[in-house]
Amino acid sequence: MDRDKLLGESKLLPLIMKFSGPAIVGMLVNALYNTVDRIYIGNKIGHLGIAGITVSFPIMLIMMAFGMLIGFGSTSLMSIRLGEKNRDEARKITGNSIVILGIGAIVISILGTIFLTPLLKAFGASPDVLPFAQDYLSIIILGMIFQAMGFGMNNQIRALGSPKIAMATMIVGAIINVILDPIFIFVFEWGMRGAALATIMSMLASAIWVLAFVFGRRNDLRPHREDFKLNSKVIKGILSLGTPPFLMQLASSGLMIVLNHSLVFYGGDIALSAMGIAFSVNNLVMMPVFGLNQGVQPIIGYNYGARNYDRVRAAVKMGMIIATVFVTIGFLLSRLIPYQMVMLFNSDDTKLIEMTVRVVQTFMLVLPIVGVQIISSGFFQAIGKPKQATVITLSRQLLVLIPLILVLPRFFGLYGIFYSMPISDTISGIISGIWVTYQLRNLEKEAPPERLVSLQDLPEEEAEGRIAAAEVSASDVPPVV
Repeated sequence: MDRDKLLGESKLLPLIMKFSGPAIVGMLVNALYNTVDRIYIGNKIGHLGIAGITVSFPIMLIMMAFGMLIGFGSTSLMSIRLGEKNRDEARKITGNSIVILGIGAIVISILGTIFLTPLLKAFGASPDVLPFAQDYLSIIILGMIFQAMGFGMNNQIRALGSPKIAMATMIVGAIINVILDPIFIFVFEWGMRGAALATIMSMLASAIWVLAFVFGRRNDLRPHREDFKLNSKVIKGILSLGTPPFLMQLASSGLMIVLNHSLVFYGGDIALSAMGIAFSVNNLVMMPVFGLNQGVQPIIGYNYGARNYDRVRAAVKMGMIIATVFVTIGFLLSRLIPYQMVMLFNSDDTKLIEMTVRVVQTFMLVLPIVGVQIISSGFFQAIGKPKQATVITLSRQLLVLIPLILVLPRFFGLYGIFYSMPISDTISGIISGIWVTYQLRNLEKEAPPERLVSLQDLPEEEAEGRIAAAEVSASDVPPVV
């Protein structure tokens, strides 16, 4: 089946699952990193260890944001240049990206090491949690260059038309982390440092895997020596295209800082630990939806460009139905087996278990409506309305949630923080529902003046790149909330 018939005429359900499947796998694998660390740390060290990882997360998000700035920006720019058949500049993008990632990672590692303790205190670490966070983050920061190279350059592999290699990068890293964590933590008894070292070793393996492909014979766009000379035009293009996801990730880091301080102030370190576990459980439940969202977007975008609006509506509707099924399963699990889910992270601390179960159940109180919101954001992005997509995403994570976190605890104490999550989801869900309903009803009225180009009209390199990116277009870093 040719590309136009595939996206424009084939049955929607198999098509959505074909495009979403690899993305869902990639998302789930990615979620394992912090989840596995928290499981082993929780069972070996207890709630202070989990709190140490949780309070470190804002700094880790900042590190990830830098990788997104260069990784996403260079990937978008490379896709454009490949579509223009400008292979020489595509190689320059790769060479410049490697240099920028290396320099930036070293600078961040140095600054992070120097200011580690004041940063952790500023991000909510109490005197009891601080030593655990220091042990963990001091090693993570030293391995920043592996994380930057592995994540940043892995995005380019997708643009080069090798999505399976890109997905394998994440799988290799996750498997190594899962294997090394229990060895370093339980066998060698290295505690927090062991968990961090396992994470860094997995990132190193991913970086080696990625760079082996970039410089290997399978890549006919491997950079030459002159491509590593920094070019201001290339750098400007990378930074321009990578800034939006970079800012979104920084915003998530800001949210975590506010949340950490509120949790410690109203509930102490054990509340911080409980929220850390709840985040891990929630992320595992939500990852299939984020992967589904990535798979639905190219289908929506293609048919919108082809003015096939009924198929756009059908794709959005089916995406929302599948997403709702996914999140409803997570909701039911949080009601049926909450203790079993929580006790994966710690089976001895009764107070922590009881608090975390309540947090998880509160966190997921309105989970069945969240899938619709995520698909709505993806819909606006797919039809070329990034402002609407950004507002929907920010409304859930920042615009509504942060004010609730700051206000509700003043009246309801610690549980005001916990209930801010479902209230934020409800408000954001209403906004998303109204907005996407209006847009779907008015697709014809707000259509672009000219039909967007079909895949068959594109140069071969760009067409192949778009199909490859559609098959595995999942972001390597899931949203925090």
